[in-house]
Amino acid sequence: MNTSELLVQCLENEGVEYIFGLPGEENLQFLEALQSSSIRFITTRHEQGAAFMADVYGRLTGRAGVCLSTLGPGATNLMTGVADANLDHAPLVAITGQVGTDRMHIESHQYLDLVAMFTPVTKWSTQVVRPSNTPEIVRRAFKLAQAEKPGAVHIDLPENIAAMPVVGTPLRVGDQDHEYASFKSIAEAALRISQAQNPVILVGNGCIRAQASAMLTKFAATLQIPVVNTFMGKGVIPYEHPLALWAVGLQQRDIVTCAFEKTDLVIAIGYDLIEYGPKKWNPTGTTAIVHIDMTAAEIDSSYIPAVEVVGDIADSLEEILNRTDREGLPTPHALSLRSAIQADYVQYSQDQEFPVKPQKIIYDLRQVMGAEDIVISDVGAHKMWMARHYHCSHPNTCLISNGFAAMGIAIPGAVAAKLVYPERKVVAVTGDGGFMMNCQELETAVRVGTPFVTLIFNDGGYGLIEWKQQIHFGRTAYSRFGNPDFVKLAESMGLKGYRVERTEDLLPILQEALAQSVPTVIDCPVDYRENMRFTLRVEELTCALE
Repeated sequence: MNTSELLVQCLENEGVEYIFGLPGEENLQFLEALQSSSIRFITTRHEQGAAFMADVYGRLTGRAGVCLSTLGPGATNLMTGVADANLDHAPLVAITGQVGTDRMHIESHQYLDLVAMFTPVTKWSTQVVRPSNTPEIVRRAFKLAQAEKPGAVHIDLPENIAAMPVVGTPLRVGDQDHEYASFKSIAEAALRISQAQNPVILVGNGCIRAQASAMLTKFAATLQIPVVNTFMGKGVIPYEHPLALWAVGLQQRDIVTCAFEKTDLVIAIGYDLIEYGPKKWNPTGTTAIVHIDMTAAEIDSSYIPAVEVVGDIADSLEEILNRTDREGLPTPHALSLRSAIQADYVQYSQDQEFPVKPQKIIYDLRQVMGAEDIVISDVGAHKMWMARHYHCSHPNTCLISNGFAAMGIAIPGAVAAKLVYPERKVVAVTGDGGFMMNCQELETAVRVGTPFVTLIFNDGGYGLIEWKQQIHFGRTAYSRFGNPDFVKLAESMGLKGYRVERTEDLLPILQEALAQSVPTVIDCPVDYRENMRFTLRVEELTCALE
């Protein structure tokens, strides 16, 4: 047995189902070892796509997604997706091929110090230098990647080490015990919540990672405290719930931000500061905060909790609930906010103007998607509208890259989502800019048999950048481009393509596309004049809604 074969055995021992990546000269031994493995190798068209697939796999399953590249340009291509997983706290293990250790001391073809290069974008970056250490390295990699807060880990495998003979066996994978919060912190949190006149819950992706959504909903309902979620916390409480105030996270003021202007206590549950900076909702740093999470609070001048409850989130919420003496009456302000948010959402349901307003596209998309179906949002102007208008009943049914906010994630992410949940409908929502960054992975989707819909918001430019330019300078620059015929492009790759030419056709096209047995692409012209209209509206927001 050589090192590559032992490495594959260790990956099987960790429960790895898929490895996403590209073959290369320096990972030939590893690929040969995979031939007799139960692990399915998904050959992608670009290493970035492979990393994004591993990223979304990790986020949906809680188990580390694995991606593979060769050295040099293969590894640098991998980095964007690895960094995205790390900042969005998705467990991922990246494996790179490398020159032999006998060549690292001299200038060598395609050689880069990959351990040093991946260190800033991972929780741990290491190189296999002794074949016998492989089991320890793999076990540590997966333990770190999957431990709270999860993230990316990198293993570099030199080609001469990969071929060396070795004796060894995988290490036992043990369950990690839950850690529970102190009784003192629980009692202090319960007292604070009992005394608050107008509390609000801010919940993030950590609550979803902890599988605490059901307990969070019970906690909020029993105490009658309104809930605001981050972009990455969608579905943590069903959007239909009367206490759900939906998503916060836009860089501009919005109706939901009024909840923070009126509150005397923010109960932050599984909230990562990177999801929505606390300076946006606590600019003076004077709002009292109760921090409930599996890890201690990050240091930020606008996020200094009065109480930190650190431990298993569901258990902490249950223990606090048992000790909280509260009338349980939501404030009229919270209820009026929900009414205003709902009214803003439904007003576009019958809009028939063309090009299609982004709010209408998302409204129609929500109508055809089931409660457990999955959308993956790319990054761009459409992401802002998806975050604001696409609402979820269950966790992990709308995935948004928000820590690293990497364009190009939607199509590769949809491939991974369909592999994890083949029985669910999956839609990749993207702009025309993001689409062109990784549209080659649609060929991967056809080849591996993952039929999903790609919905393109087509405006012929980088819409989010134009939105920012208009806000700051009153004009746009260097953001326009041409597009191919997306329908013909889809058909040339073995997909089915649709073009929306009337707003009333969008809903039936979505329904037909979702029924196909092959991946489909929908080219939908979008009216991004709504971007500045929204900006002007929220500038006039007074929060005088009760």
